[in-house]
Amino acid sequence: MTPILLRLAADTALVAVALFASAGTPSWWRGWILIGVMLLIRIPTAVVVHRVSPALARERAKLPIHAGQPWVDKVLLIAVLITGFLGLPVVSGLDVFHWHILPRPHSIVEAVGLIVFAAGWAIKGVALKTNAFATTVVRLQNEREHVVIDTGPYGVVRHPFYAGTPLVFIGMSLWLGSYAAAIGAVVPIALMTMRLQMEERFLRQELPGYTDYAARVRHRLVPGIW
Repeated sequence: MTPILLRLAADTALVAVALFASAGTPSWWRGWILIGVMLLIRIPTAVVVHRVSPALARERAKLPIHAGQPWVDKVLLIAVLITGFLGLPVVSGLDVFHWHILPRPHSIVEAVGLIVFAAGWAIKGVALKTNAFATTVVRLQNEREHVVIDTGPYGVVRHPFYAGTPLVFIGMSLWLGSYAAAIGAVVPIALMTMRLQMEERFLRQELPGYTDYAARVRHRLVPGIW
């Protein structure tokens, strides 16, 4: 469990550095609340996932880049992490404290942003708890008898873990008070969508039963839309 918690701490520290370095001050209470909410959701999620599927928890605690991973997947994954989880906090800090590109969101919009941010992490957590094969790297996990998961959120959309990510990006930007960052979230979301489509092609070709599953659960990210 220790490596898992250390990975969470490292992730959180990187986000904190991006936030407060771009703001130019650690005295940003919205940034501290954002960090606190993230930890309050991610730590219990990690504990639950470790109890349900310790192998998955251990694998996700490793670096996101692995040997044998297609270079395109590496590029897309790194691009999503940099532009989303680091880039958006940087843009938010610069915009709120220095740039002032657009008017600040209303306080109600900001509060809704925090709720959306928390909901995104919660959705991602439920997806990890449900799917023991939701590793960072897309691969056929024969050593763990990889099968299609169609229960829980996977009965609603095919990629619920990905579905939580746009909520995290947009909710974070709104809570921090930057419409510019919220608009900029289109970049990591587009990159994530490209990676999702690559994963879809791989699973249809390699994972038995996935094509039938895709026929039953028709939507990838948003129920009734796409």
